[in-house]
Amino acid sequence: MKIIDLINNSSKTAFSYEILPPLKGTGIEKLHETVDTLREFDPQYINITTHRSEYVYNDLGNGMFQRSRLRRRPGTVAVAAAIQNKYNITVVPHILCSGFTREETEYVLLDLQFLGITDLLVLRGDKAKHESVFTPESDGYHHAIELQEQINRFNQGIFVDGSEMKVPAAPFSYGVACYPEKHEEAPNIDADIYWLKKKVEAGAEYAVTQLFYDNRKYFDFVEKARQAGITVPIIPGIKPFKKLSQLSMVPKTFKVDLPEALTNEVLKCKTDREAQQVGIEWCVNQCKELMSHGVPSIHFYSIGAVDSIKEVARQIY
Repeated sequence: MKIIDLINNSSKTAFSYEILPPLKGTGIEKLHETVDTLREFDPQYINITTHRSEYVYNDLGNGMFQRSRLRRRPGTVAVAAAIQNKYNITVVPHILCSGFTREETEYVLLDLQFLGITDLLVLRGDKAKHESVFTPESDGYHHAIELQEQINRFNQGIFVDGSEMKVPAAPFSYGVACYPEKHEEAPNIDADIYWLKKKVEAGAEYAVTQLFYDNRKYFDFVEKARQAGITVPIIPGIKPFKKLSQLSMVPKTFKVDLPEALTNEVLKCKTDREAQQVGIEWCVNQCKELMSHGVPSIHFYSIGAVDSIKEVARQIY
């Protein structure tokens, strides 16, 4: 069953979350612990992030450095298959423009198809750490909508070189990202909504938001999207606030604002444990308000926050 069907057929606000593949060489056991911790809340699906290769510099000991490429978190396809096989939960691997050529993307699609994994989240992805602006691979894409077009052609049985598949398999369905406080590179929110509409017209069946802490910004974004003719589900992406350091880290990393009320409560905290409790309470109230407005699903970003999400889910599901 496709993600859109899982969401629409859920008798309550659907629960889902995102995980990272493990660091190279560390094994999958910690991911199993995460799934085991959150499975009691009946996740409708689990997203698995994809990470591009980055340049690293190795000291050769003679005053020279050797530049090489390293993917610190490989294994998205394998992790997706392992989780789906072990837990029988639908998985949604991320497919990126960033760091991938068209041919590499095609091989990923073929591997996923062989494994019976046909749900995707299609993203441009972040720029590399050494880049000042996003730069695609020489045979890659600048925008997620271009990646959608390749997936659509693949669904039609056509490879990137124009040749046809002899035996087309089950087509992929996919969602895309959206940004209630606008993407950092967008000139304004209207431009963001314009491109979200284009992505929906190109085949996206739903959109998942960047994390946010102010529900009003989500509601305003959804209203603007509906006025623009976007009718697909817009799923709120949520991450509980957890550490004192996130007062500065969250706005800098994710380009989102922290509400004054949340900031004031966190500033009263003397320890991370106190800040975590504030974050849980804020997240519970945030989710309850979203649910009262009839959101079809809530998607949690679990990285570093599994214990908080478990407590939030315990109170709202």
